[in-house]
Amino acid sequence: MAEAHQAVGFQFTVRPDGLDLKLSKEVIKNIYLSGVTAWKKRAIQFKNGVLAGVYPASPSSWLIVVIAMMSSLYIPFDPSLGMIDALKENLPHRHCMSVQTRAVLSAILFATGLWLFLIYLLRYTLKALLSYHGWIFESHGRMSKCTKMWLSLVKMFSGRRPLLYSFQASLPRLPVPSVDDTIHRYLESVRSLLDSEQYNQMETLANDFKDSLAAQLQRYLILKSWWGTNYVSDWWEEYIYLRGRSPIMVNSNFYIMDLLYVNPTHRQAARAGNVVHAMLQYRRKLERGEHAPLRALGTVPMCSTQMERIFNTTRIPGIETDIVQHLTDRKHLVVYHKGRFFQVWLYTGGRHLLPSELETQFLRILNDTSEPLPGELKLAALTAGNRVPWARARNKYFSQGGNKASLDAIESAAFFLTLDDEAQGYDPTKTKSLDSYAKSLLHGKCYDRWFDKSFTLISYPNGKMGINAEHSWADAPIVGHMWEYVLATDCFHLGYTEEGHCKGDVNKGLPNPTRLQWQIPKECQDAIETSYLSAKQIADDVDFHGYLFTEFGKGLIKKCRCSPDAFIQLALQLAQFRDQRVFCLTYESSMTRMFRDGRTETVRSCTSEAVAFVRAMEDAGATNAQRLALFRKAADKHQNMYRLAMTGSGIDRHLFCLYIVSKYLGIDSPFLTKVLSEPWKLSTSQTPQQQLNLVDINKFPKYVGAGGGFGPVADDGYGVSYIIVGENLITFHISSKFSSPDTDSFRFGQHIGKAMLDIQALFKSENDKKMVEQAKQIQMENGKKHK
Repeated sequence: MAEAHQAVGFQFTVRPDGLDLKLSKEVIKNIYLSGVTAWKKRAIQFKNGVLAGVYPASPSSWLIVVIAMMSSLYIPFDPSLGMIDALKENLPHRHCMSVQTRAVLSAILFATGLWLFLIYLLRYTLKALLSYHGWIFESHGRMSKCTKMWLSLVKMFSGRRPLLYSFQASLPRLPVPSVDDTIHRYLESVRSLLDSEQYNQMETLANDFKDSLAAQLQRYLILKSWWGTNYVSDWWEEYIYLRGRSPIMVNSNFYIMDLLYVNPTHRQAARAGNVVHAMLQYRRKLERGEHAPLRALGTVPMCSTQMERIFNTTRIPGIETDIVQHLTDRKHLVVYHKGRFFQVWLYTGGRHLLPSELETQFLRILNDTSEPLPGELKLAALTAGNRVPWARARNKYFSQGGNKASLDAIESAAFFLTLDDEAQGYDPTKTKSLDSYAKSLLHGKCYDRWFDKSFTLISYPNGKMGINAEHSWADAPIVGHMWEYVLATDCFHLGYTEEGHCKGDVNKGLPNPTRLQWQIPKECQDAIETSYLSAKQIADDVDFHGYLFTEFGKGLIKKCRCSPDAFIQLALQLAQFRDQRVFCLTYESSMTRMFRDGRTETVRSCTSEAVAFVRAMEDAGATNAQRLALFRKAADKHQNMYRLAMTGSGIDRHLFCLYIVSKYLGIDSPFLTKVLSEPWKLSTSQTPQQQLNLVDINKFPKYVGAGGGFGPVADDGYGVSYIIVGENLITFHISSKFSSPDTDSFRFGQHIGKAMLDIQALFKSENDKKMVEQAKQIQMENGKKHK
């Protein structure tokens, strides 16, 4: 045990002539180095905190202002307009100071005040500039003079070398849309999904709401937007995620896959060692705020708040609601392997364990032949089942003694690692390898992932990796950002030996990983089994299909002068109609991180324009020219909807918050109740790629990720996640339920592929027509020359 290993460094013997102390130099050295590292870390965090706190100014700018004010003491003109003299006459204990001392001190105080004023002026100027969103509505590649001037000003006021949290105070608040605009957009979004009678009923409900309750609820919401940093995010986290009492496995958690084509090593312990070490490097930069903030157009900053809780975070179950527990400076992780839980320390001598040292620790766990304790094998199934039984079991069986200590070790760990015992990963020779891989990441065996941790890192025997992430604390792009850094560091910076081991010397002097101890009574084992059976029923019902579309990708779509996202969304609408023969309410997630504490907004992709295009595609009498014109109109509409959602003018978050206010006030709104109960039968999301640009995928085309996915949202619907990988690949992660007779994930994947090709054929037809017209024109010109 680690504690026993450390204890032998300090021994004493009581003798008649006194106390005989024996100190281990190695232990004392480790304690010293640990203390030095801790103080160094605090110093760096303090320095970076100051740099972020005064941004876009710098500490050195204070000295410049002070020198300028001090210089003014020796010139006839007073730039302080008499304020320095006023300060000089009102200083406490001024009678104890010389005239020169009072003048210098007054100048320093005035300069400091002026400096702080200038910082706030710069921040609010930048905030005002960032509140302008006209640039996002301009056509791609066509930037107006106004936007160019605005972009130059943003660059000028953004300062140099910003840290991760430098822009937080300058980000604008999420605006509250007007009720009229939101209701108008909502009715427009459902017009094509309802018949005339249903639409008239909904329109009546909407107008009644607008004329009666809306103004009162809106006032409270505007007040909240003034008081809080974001009027949506805290309620979204609490009511959409934390208050849900159903299992979070499949229903809420999502997964992210490893590299699609490349496996850096086939040694499980070595790959886990490199990846964990890369995560520790990422965490160190995160704690110091040293990551560069994400910026649209390379200039417009995104909110970084969600990144604070990537590590050291756990969702704690409760009877009525869960809470998110975030700790700081955790120095261990917990590893699960074949039913046993092990605690592994991540530091030695005040530094991170090296990859080779981590490999040694993981090998020790893999080679451990001990058996699980009674109830230990499926213990994590409690996190996969319903939340209330888990909360009750936690309070009853894990609130004291050894069980509490072991549970605290898991919940306070930096993250959770599973050393799986079944190989997974994409294999082009096996038709369902991607399907199996996804299901393993999404739910595993229902008891071999700790679904409450911010994320569970999963390591397979063939060297493949993956992540299962809890959703309440952050959205997929945040985990994706970390995963991109880790994969690039693993493959291009850390590397492996020729034998596939981690580079570096093996340190066999490290203390062995510690087995967590449990005493689980029969009643608790019954609760574990109940949760397991409930989770297994959910997992067995997941119908998953991973589809790699390789016919074309982003490169060809852009040549068609179309947004890749709009292209794919319209292909999904066409596939949905061909699969179900009806249109449905469609959810696409967009981000609102251009605002302080922003998370997501919904884009309602099934627009009237999209419906018209799909009907034209299914109409044998329609020409390709007509279909293409309708496609362009639908794509433009989708792009506009997406841009509105990104700039705070979406529909669903506003209506959701109005509904929450109505519940607080005890007011019943038939309109809001009906809107919030509508099912999303097609739920879609695009996984971001190349957020960091650490790998040139044109130079290394095989080093691309496979993206990630999530479970089906509706019992009779589809969940579709897609990632646009480079120029020639798009991956689709499709989920549904076996229990639904109307859905089939493989069939839907085939419809998506056919829809993509059919839309591409429209542009091919247009290009062929243009080529024919150009050939005729050339022929006519040659004929004229011949005459």
